[in-house]
Amino acid sequence: MNEIVVPSAAATLLGGPLRPDAPALDALFDTIAAGSAQREYERILPHEPLGLIRSTKLGALRLPVEAGGAGASFRELFGVVLRLATADANVAHILRNHFTFVERYARTPRNAAEEGWRRAVADGAIVGLANTESDAKVVGGSPFATVLRPDGDGWRISGRKYYSTGTIFSDLVLVRVATPEGGNASLILPVKREGIEIVDDWDGIGQRLTGSGTTIFNDVRVEPDEVVPDGTGVGYGTAYSSTLPQLYLTTVNAGILAAVLRDATALLKSRKHTYFFAPTPVATEDPILQQALGEISAAAYAAEALVLATAEALDVADALRASGASSEEVNAAAHGAALKAARAKVIIDDLTLRSASQLFDVGGASAAHRAVNLDRHWRNARTLASHNPRSYKARLLGLHAIDGTPLPPSSFF
Repeated sequence: MNEIVVPSAAATLLGGPLRPDAPALDALFDTIAAGSAQREYERILPHEPLGLIRSTKLGALRLPVEAGGAGASFRELFGVVLRLATADANVAHILRNHFTFVERYARTPRNAAEEGWRRAVADGAIVGLANTESDAKVVGGSPFATVLRPDGDGWRISGRKYYSTGTIFSDLVLVRVATPEGGNASLILPVKREGIEIVDDWDGIGQRLTGSGTTIFNDVRVEPDEVVPDGTGVGYGTAYSSTLPQLYLTTVNAGILAAVLRDATALLKSRKHTYFFAPTPVATEDPILQQALGEISAAAYAAEALVLATAEALDVADALRASGASSEEVNAAAHGAALKAARAKVIIDDLTLRSASQLFDVGGASAAHRAVNLDRHWRNARTLASHNPRSYKARLLGLHAIDGTPLPPSSFF
């Protein structure tokens, strides 16, 4: 990666971690937003924005203050993620696997290895993911073709992973593998480890700069303390532990919706022409265009409210877990948060896609110029909405409403 050149407007941000309410975050997000459209248009990977995030220790938001973090609640975390996604949906998406890793393996360490991962995050390290295998019949699921092989006192792995979002920008990567006994495990490895190759071959219509391509493991050495088997009470396999990454994607879409409102407002204010049959000669005085903008504004408000309400439900479950409440109480609260996250996705995905189309009603034909790159909002939102399709969530929400059937507790719901 090239050396990071810190823009002067963001130079004062270095040396975090930043509190979620720190005014300096505005400068950070403004700096990231300033180049967002150009980066997407020219396909410039966002190494510089990720360098700023690493320098400001933004990835340590959820670590305790005494561990070098900001001690943020889930509500504060998702408020920050929404603002970051408004600035650049690609950059926000890149950090999804990082914040999920922090929650599962670093925030409350149980051993020396996890203590080390927490220190790395506190120092600014970013963590990526290598989970999905393209030949798997179930997306993101097991069995994995990447299997641990004994190698002295440790292990080795060989395999290929796809959808490795964020790994090309990361310092560590979490790798999902099978164990020789037939179970599953997580490996946390340095991305510079000999034998790891990261390929930027993601060719999706949207979220083009997330580095969601291939990670290849060529006889890579794995140390014993880099292995976390499933079933240890943390990480993968814990009931409803994936509500966080599920809500995260929905929050990125809510941020895209806020960006649509920002761009639609600027478009309407800058319009010098209108239709020959428009009710007024001045675009900002046109009630039809005012209504379209107002609907986008209402949708953005609703999306933010749903995200923050769901994040508060995660805080309730987290507080119960920290207080030593019974597993029944914790699971009930976690299921309640999962319900809210599913409902939020069903609504926010629709609101964002509709608003990203309404943007062109507000802007007119000139808004469709390729160089303006406003179509990125719809493309990005459509790509994010395709993760774990809303139809599956809506169906199970309906089943729950009929007879109380709980949502699936497993990973990819």
